[in-house]
Amino acid sequence: MKAIVLREFGGPEALRFEEIETPAPAPDEALIRVHNVSVNVTLDVLLRKGLYARKPALPHVMGTDPVGKIVALGEVAKGLKLGDRVGVHTSLHSDICVPGQESRDRGPFGMVGITCWGGYAEFAAIRAENCFVLPNGLDYPEANAIVRHMPTARHLLHKQAGLQSGEWVLVMGATGGLGSCCVQVAKRMGAKVIAAAGADERVATAVSLFGADHGVNYRNQDLAAVVMDITDGHGADVVTESVGDADLWPGAMSSLAVLGRLVTAGAHAGGQVGLDLRQLYLKRQRIIAMPSCDFDDIDWAIEAASDGTVRAPVIDSILPLHQAGEAHRLIEAREAVGKVLLDPIQSSNAPVEV
Repeated sequence: MKAIVLREFGGPEALRFEEIETPAPAPDEALIRVHNVSVNVTLDVLLRKGLYARKPALPHVMGTDPVGKIVALGEVAKGLKLGDRVGVHTSLHSDICVPGQESRDRGPFGMVGITCWGGYAEFAAIRAENCFVLPNGLDYPEANAIVRHMPTARHLLHKQAGLQSGEWVLVMGATGGLGSCCVQVAKRMGAKVIAAAGADERVATAVSLFGADHGVNYRNQDLAAVVMDITDGHGADVVTESVGDADLWPGAMSSLAVLGRLVTAGAHAGGQVGLDLRQLYLKRQRIIAMPSCDFDDIDWAIEAASDGTVRAPVIDSILPLHQAGEAHRLIEAREAVGKVLLDPIQSSNAPVEV
């Protein structure tokens, strides 16, 4: 099969398009013909540079979230059949994980595309229980974006923040993959949503496309002042903040109401931020970090996508697999407005590197 192989950590040029052996599925695995896989800041770009906390053994095939069609099954793989269209959940639970509590796995869990080979390839062998069947009406690109982000958004707001109908939610980075999903999950749960982004057109998209009630440009407006004005001085009961920008964090925290909850699952802008502990304890606020989800959150997201009550995050571009280096450059330069995906099907006839 053709794949992007990482043989040394480095720049985008380290991503080599090669011909390698097609994997055979283990007894509990499914072999997927990959149609799309996304390019992410932390799990792809930082991994490629050797800066991610978990370094894979080299050579390595990246790609944490492939979607595609099952072409082979291991003898004990359950719940799937040949021809199923599936999306893949990244986290591989440990032997001590309690079923239904996958997000709270205390064991040494694995990750698709990090601790094992992933979806930057024509085929990927994936643990069967991490493969979730997609509805026929959901295209592969949209399915990739939804399975990647919607379950985490639901888990953050429903299970971690305990969001209640009628509460105010401030979503930072509201047109990004996770942010746009948080807007939609919050609206589906009956919340009033303020979408925050760094450009007027992105704020407008969060309102018109994803259904936010209000918007604010946190680059040229006083975020906390606008939030307090919109909420009549109450503040946001829940803030979703997965940007991790030191300049934006104080405004997000100052927007938080008494007894407010801030949930976070990312730090694309660096993650080193200041914290006013006095505000935290005097207002009895909570900061909750949770980068994963439970399997039932994935089922919820797929059902919501199937009945049309949520939509996929914005997809900026879909590049052939052999242009993975260019996809990484787009992400690093922050030129993409939305998700960047790779398509191995488009690269089936492309020449490999020698």
